[in-house]
Amino acid sequence: MTKKIVSTAAAPAAIGPYSQAVAAQGTALYISGQLPVDPETGLMPEKIEDQTVQSMKNLISIVKAAGGSEKSIIKCTLFIRDMEAFSRINEKYQSFFEKEPPARAVVEVSSLPKGALIEIEAVAVL
Repeated sequence: MTKKIVSTAAAPAAIGPYSQAVAAQGTALYISGQLPVDPETGLMPEKIEDQTVQSMKNLISIVKAAGGSEKSIIKCTLFIRDMEAFSRINEKYQSFFEKEPPARAVVEVSSLPKGALIEIEAVAVL
């Protein structure tokens, strides 16, 4: 996979742990939304910070099963129940992307399956 971060001063700068755009070449992998369910216990943590971490772990496990890594992820979409939690989500989310984070969108929704506070989907390139 080849990956290039695209950035321009002609558009607003990123206000969080994401890139304005990512250009990538390779095989696309579309990862379905991942709830913060622990695959070993079937349980969900209560706090949004812990739910963010678990959703990301689930997502990255799928990417790794396909032969990639967190560096293969080029776009994430976060569906969250409360925009007031945005900074707490960012705090945990950014720890998964040390450099060159993927493009990202965050959408507040009224409800998620199983009462989750967050669901994360992604596109990766292998």
